[in-house]
Amino acid sequence: MLRSLTEIEGAALIATDGEIGHCRDFLFDDDDWTLRYMVAETGPWLLSRKVLVSLTFIEPPAAASQGIPVRLARQQIEDCPPLDSDAPVSRRYEQTYHDFFATPYYWMGTGLWGNFGYPGLMVPTPDLDSLPDEDPERTHLRSVREVTGYGIRARDGLVGHVADFIVDDRSWAIRHLVLERSRLPFSKKTLIAIDAFDAVSWVEREIRLDATAEEIEGAPPFDPDALPADEQEAT
Repeated sequence: MLRSLTEIEGAALIATDGEIGHCRDFLFDDDDWTLRYMVAETGPWLLSRKVLVSLTFIEPPAAASQGIPVRLARQQIEDCPPLDSDAPVSRRYEQTYHDFFATPYYWMGTGLWGNFGYPGLMVPTPDLDSLPDEDPERTHLRSVREVTGYGIRARDGLVGHVADFIVDDRSWAIRHLVLERSRLPFSKKTLIAIDAFDAVSWVEREIRLDATAEEIEGAPPFDPDALPADEQEAT
């Protein structure tokens, strides 16, 4: 099922033994454009802290107003490796995180979630493989909140900015971005499929499309109550 991340942001997180906090953000990898973690804000307002919750443990909510089920106890979430909110999440941190929960590394394998079809199929596995031969300080995770607002540029000029992300809530792959034409109220919004991307400039905070402004004008309008079927869900 496709759903908007704006709809989910702010929803309460329901651990196996009660409410633990709320959803503040998501981190996605910039290789596969797939969400990997939810950033949860836990505890009362003055004492709140941010922790990562792997999408392995998240159940898609029937409705955000009902909360997001998490297949972890509150203490497990509280005890997970601390997150430095001022530093990028490195591969070393990810390994420490997955070792703590004894979950497979999603980057070890051939699919979006390693050798598992979907994150919900990943189960605790003892004796995990060592970190692959890569820079352990490399970071490839991006914040949804940060990228929201990036400019979207067609081949012939700027056409708007990122207003929302549309994801498949089974694989958590990003399928579309919502393009908003301006920041004025009731500005026109359209859906842009991920395969229309040509390049991303993280320095210039822009996403570049392999399309003209006229072609973008013909893209389907964004209607949060009538999202398109995700043809890739069945694969």
